[in-house]
Amino acid sequence: MTNETKPGHSGRHPEPVDGAGEFNRNVIAEFRTGQGVVGGALAGAPVLLLTVVGARSGEPRTTPLVYLADGERLVVFGSNGGSPTDPLWYRNLLAHPEVTVEVGTDRYPALAAPVDPAEHDALWARQIAAQPQFAGYRTTARTVPLVALTRA
Repeated sequence: MTNETKPGHSGRHPEPVDGAGEFNRNVIAEFRTGQGVVGGALAGAPVLLLTVVGARSGEPRTTPLVYLADGERLVVFGSNGGSPTDPLWYRNLLAHPEVTVEVGTDRYPALAAPVDPAEHDALWARQIAAQPQFAGYRTTARTVPLVALTRA
């Protein structure tokens, strides 16, 4: 779930760009019509929509992501499905940490920040306990970036 989106006709919500992937387009549409509930491979998982500003384009980009609640913040994982590279949404939020988060029917501005390295392993272990498939995403040589989303 790392593909991105561009502004749609209404300007209210970004829409997927060409090549964004049918899976993500479907998840985004299902999330919005189902008031934050999705089915299929993500049924029962805590899913949010993260909208970031493209580092080069300056355009909004939306990505569905699984998250872990951690107190007042939500933590998302730049696993990129186990890819050896960081997802585009992660690179974009490093350039523009002001993001929009959609959880259920709630939509709000947030600040995104990489998780402190001292917290990384404990949060990663909590995510694996919650969703064991995440253990397989750490098969590359890179450290999976974790990002804390805090309501602005």
